[in-house]
Amino acid sequence: MAPTSRMFRIIRDDEFPETVRQVAAVREKARTKNRRGAPTPSRSGLSVSPRARIVLLIASIVIATVALYYPVSSHPFLNYDDDIYVLNNPQVQAGVSWETVQWAFTSLYASNWHPLTWLSHALDVQMFNLDAGRHHQTNLLLHVINVVLLFWVLWRATGYAGRSAMVAALFALHPMNVESVAWIAERKNLLSMMFFLLALGAYSWYARKPRVPRYLAVAGLYALGLMAKPQVITLPFVLLLWDYWPLQRMFHGEQSDERSSASPLQPIPEIASSTPTRTLAGLVLEKLPLLVLAAASAVITLRAQYESGAMSGPHWQPLHLRLENVFLAYARYLGKAVWPSQLTLIYPHPGSSIRIWQVLAAFLLLLAITAFTVAARHRRRYLLFGWLWFLGTMVPMIGIVQVGVQAIADRYAYLPFVGLFIMICWGAADWAEDRHIAPAWQWSVSVAVLLALAVTARHQLDYWSDNTKLWARIIALQAQQANPNNWVAENNMGHALLKLGKEEEAIPHFRAAVAINPADPDSNLNIGAYEQQHKDLGAAIEQYKKVIAMTQNTPRLNAPTRAQAFSNMGFAYRDLKDYAQARASFQQAVSINPNDTGSWMGIAIMAQKSGDLSTAIAAYTKAMKIAPFDWGYLLLAHALEQDGRHDEARAATRQASALSQNLEQAQKTADNVMAQ
Repeated sequence: MAPTSRMFRIIRDDEFPETVRQVAAVREKARTKNRRGAPTPSRSGLSVSPRARIVLLIASIVIATVALYYPVSSHPFLNYDDDIYVLNNPQVQAGVSWETVQWAFTSLYASNWHPLTWLSHALDVQMFNLDAGRHHQTNLLLHVINVVLLFWVLWRATGYAGRSAMVAALFALHPMNVESVAWIAERKNLLSMMFFLLALGAYSWYARKPRVPRYLAVAGLYALGLMAKPQVITLPFVLLLWDYWPLQRMFHGEQSDERSSASPLQPIPEIASSTPTRTLAGLVLEKLPLLVLAAASAVITLRAQYESGAMSGPHWQPLHLRLENVFLAYARYLGKAVWPSQLTLIYPHPGSSIRIWQVLAAFLLLLAITAFTVAARHRRRYLLFGWLWFLGTMVPMIGIVQVGVQAIADRYAYLPFVGLFIMICWGAADWAEDRHIAPAWQWSVSVAVLLALAVTARHQLDYWSDNTKLWARIIALQAQQANPNNWVAENNMGHALLKLGKEEEAIPHFRAAVAINPADPDSNLNIGAYEQQHKDLGAAIEQYKKVIAMTQNTPRLNAPTRAQAFSNMGFAYRDLKDYAQARASFQQAVSINPNDTGSWMGIAIMAQKSGDLSTAIAAYTKAMKIAPFDWGYLLLAHALEQDGRHDEARAATRQASALSQNLEQAQKTADNVMAQ
């Protein structure tokens, strides 16, 4: 586990004198040497400074992290949320501009307010276009930064390099974090964690010498974290824990082993020993400005989720089931922290299938661990600290306020598991020291654990290399667990197959999704498209009407699906020669999605057929501004010619010629469209 070898001890065991005064003197001497970077003789006779050893240690962890995750460079965009965040997001695809900044800070798109996340994706598009590998590499870079920051924050606050490094290594390589790194849409997780750790480090700096500018630095970093993802809303609570351990600003009347000068096995870090203590009330008052930021973020987030419809619909569970699932979720997270098996992207909410004995068993487990950490608080403060970190930081994602279909999610563990890693590493290291376990054995066990986690993580990462592979894995796990609730996996598997042109293989998955959840608008939409392609226009229109009806109360959440249903229905009515209904459907589509080129083209064609040339010309022009193509300009030229605007018609024809690689073929396409 977290070894404290001789190279990382502030003072070696054989250097400890008997008296407290001698202990303090030797420690101060050791600190002075370490600050000066004095070299430490190794067994081989070579002199290596403590700083060099620490750099080598963290470099090894960084190299292992990059080696584990580098295959993401060849991974595609995931067909689940990556389209919302990047692929089908015109604001993000416009790159970083003043208009993008304004949109990012005012939009509640995708059921969230996280402007920094939007700007991060826009910057990636500006630099790398839609090269998925580059977007993945940005995620990897942020994860590596978080690994280094976690080590630095813990080491500076505790003085333990070896234990801090082991926590960072567990964080870097644990399979539960694969989802956050390998999923481009989870950039928000990585960004918010980075600012969270920076705020934690800044708070240690502030705590040593409380000053307004230092406090403002903490508040500013916290605000940036909230603007990346509101999961870090619990930072004020974590800072109170940080006051308790390792800074030990709280309960200064109590002496723990970590602070007691009579405990030579617990080196006192420079930061903690020089941090002024305060009363609990004073520490709470100190966090009030941060709590104001937290409250504002909570209000904005709840509004975004509620208005989008994410907190309603067929997946919404009654309060008593949500509360029951809280205990099960905590227990499941603990299990996956220790034994990360059967990891998947979607863990459907069990709903009414929860059994009372499961809830009781989970509750007793949590109660037992809580009682143990409270009982050990005088000798091992880090146990209570880590446990409360895990419990507290998980609260926003634990499902009391349910958002989405999931009961738990791997990505939700990215921040909370740090508390468990601290408990494990500090606890194992103390246990080993108490039993005088040789450092070589400690290192061997630590490396073996990390290697096992890395192998498991790489195996999990392989599933993310292909959309069909990932969803097939999820559906297979669903079958093994006899869980029929995962309609999301069936729907997305259908989409992945559609993208490969395997239409006949895709449609059974859409039908399976509808069988599980008849109110799923996306699967119903795709069934309608299938019927339309097979010329069963009546059945297709009925499917589209279902989609429109079931999205009536969640227009923002389902805006793309709703717009597509109207657009598809417009083309179905066109094929039935019902031009009035077709035009009305297209108008509804563009009112929802003004950037729908197909619907603008539909409006233009219907208007041109009915002799409304001014409307046709305006619609063609709008479509060509959004996505110009050769035969679209030829249709515009034809409408302009009919309207007697010959010069403009010739200009449109020149635009078509400039865009086209085969103008004759483009003209045939335009003629066929009008003939239909």
